[in-house]
Amino acid sequence: MGMPDNGWMVMMSFRRDNSVVKERLKAGTVRRIAGYARPYVRELVLFLALNAVAAVIVVANPLLLKAIIDRGIVQHRTGLVVGLAVAVGVLALFDAVIGLAQRWYSARIGEGLIYDLRTQVFDHVQRMPVAFFMRAQTGSLVSRLNSDVIGAQRALTTTLSSVVSNVISLILVLVTMLVLSWQVTLIALVLLPIFIFPAKWVGRRLQKISREQMQLDAEMGSLMTERFNVAGAMLAKLYGRPEEESAMFAGRAARVRDIGVVSGMYGRVFFTALTLVASLATAMVYGVGGSLVVNGSFQLGTLVALATLLTRMYGPLTALSNVHVDVMTALVSFDRVFEVLDLPPMVAEKPDATPLPRTGEAPAVEFDDVTFRYPAAAEVSLASLESIARTDTAPSREVLHGVDFRVEPGGLTALVGPSGAGKTTITQLVSRLYDVTDGVVRIDGQDVRDATLESLRDAIGVVTQDAHLFHDSIRANLVYARPDATDEELVEALRAAQIWDLVAEMPDGLDTVVGDRGYRLSGGEKQRLAIARLLLKAPSVVVLDEATAHLDSESEAAVQRALKTALAGRTSIVIAHRLSTIREADQILVIDDGRVLERGRHDELLDRGGLYAELYHTQFARQERADDVVPAAAPQA
Repeated sequence: MGMPDNGWMVMMSFRRDNSVVKERLKAGTVRRIAGYARPYVRELVLFLALNAVAAVIVVANPLLLKAIIDRGIVQHRTGLVVGLAVAVGVLALFDAVIGLAQRWYSARIGEGLIYDLRTQVFDHVQRMPVAFFMRAQTGSLVSRLNSDVIGAQRALTTTLSSVVSNVISLILVLVTMLVLSWQVTLIALVLLPIFIFPAKWVGRRLQKISREQMQLDAEMGSLMTERFNVAGAMLAKLYGRPEEESAMFAGRAARVRDIGVVSGMYGRVFFTALTLVASLATAMVYGVGGSLVVNGSFQLGTLVALATLLTRMYGPLTALSNVHVDVMTALVSFDRVFEVLDLPPMVAEKPDATPLPRTGEAPAVEFDDVTFRYPAAAEVSLASLESIARTDTAPSREVLHGVDFRVEPGGLTALVGPSGAGKTTITQLVSRLYDVTDGVVRIDGQDVRDATLESLRDAIGVVTQDAHLFHDSIRANLVYARPDATDEELVEALRAAQIWDLVAEMPDGLDTVVGDRGYRLSGGEKQRLAIARLLLKAPSVVVLDEATAHLDSESEAAVQRALKTALAGRTSIVIAHRLSTIREADQILVIDDGRVLERGRHDELLDRGGLYAELYHTQFARQERADDVVPAAAPQA
């Protein structure tokens, strides 16, 4: 399937917009994060309890050192020194065990949250309409499932544990220092304001830089995704523009590099300043405390304990001064994930939807006064997923106007008309890739909007002019249509699609890998595999969107023979460019400017001398002799 008939309008509506890096967090983000933490409450409680114990150990060590000096070394009590030294070692071992337990719970919670978010986002994106994927860049979507999800989980592991352990450590350290010497503690706190004011300024600045970094990373990822697939790489080679591609990538990589340098320097300068302040405070403590020890007002062990505690006070203080940045980074990541989850699918199943009836017979397909316009950008996409551009907010124009027709059960209706007339749009409404703006599309008398999506997918089979194959084996691509199919059924479908002889000659047979998007196969081979996949699915309604376009005569002849099998006994709607298909149609609809201008059979429409007659003389007449000769003369696949 090519670009929809209004695809050029989508392309023309793009305009530059860098405002996505300036958005603020939405209300209720924190409350939603708490909902994701609920399944891990028990692990979180144990994790935070371990962090609290680790914080207590931070204070216990300096106090043991104080006792070793004041009660052991100064008083020449060797036994006490040895006993307390053993206690320090045991405490270190206990701390190591707690560290391992902390890491296990952190990984358990973090990886669990990553799994929950990734699967939810993937499932939600799978339900989005085709219009969403036409606008969103693949690299930006992948970024949401990778870097943003990982950034989000840090809110419940790294950031949360850091806040809890550092707050407890800071409180215990300050209380202990005040007990040991409130005078020295107050002196150490004199420089505290130097921590607070820079932290607030740098926090705001780094929040903006963090969001911009995420956006630039997504843009670079999108460029790589587009250029590294087969079609993108081939286009660059065919047009001989590798230097320009390299320059474009270098430009984006340079922006990522530059903002990384800015972010790193902000953080480093801030950390250096805080370390300097901590060093000055330590010097003050040693200067004042040392003088008191010399004068006999202070014990040496107390001074050592205070100096050690001071270093353990400025560590948590430094971390807490940066916690705003860490929290905002995690919240921004969550916000970007929620942004995707909050975008509702335009094509959704009704709560009271019922399956299409399975009668075993081909159903009728009916369009009843159908009007349609493609959705505007804001209805289906996000500006942040269109990383280098944003769509206009103006609504798109109407592309179908009062379309009325009926395809009888088992009948073949051919759609013809100039490019951009609305043919592809009509076929997309049958399979409910979009919902009509007004009017009704019915299958077997039932509005497709009232049918379950599963029954709709089971009933309709589609083959487009550019059949997509996954980078997997032929077998895997076929059973995608019917997972329980046996090898015998696969072979039968391949025979009917006129391609089994070719597959049988391949060294790996059904296990032959077709390559990215099937590029290891020719166009005709891909189309016949797509038809085999459709036959395996065995739908009651078949939609063909120019399935033989752009094929050589031999491949087209083989595909045409396969299509006859695919259409037999099924209700079919075909966008046709071959006269042989058109002449066999029970009904020809001539589409122009979103309207059905003419309808009838081939000879009837020729006699009227309208648009069909004009199309026949300009496009179809020269095929008449070829259609009579080539299918019969073409060799079997």
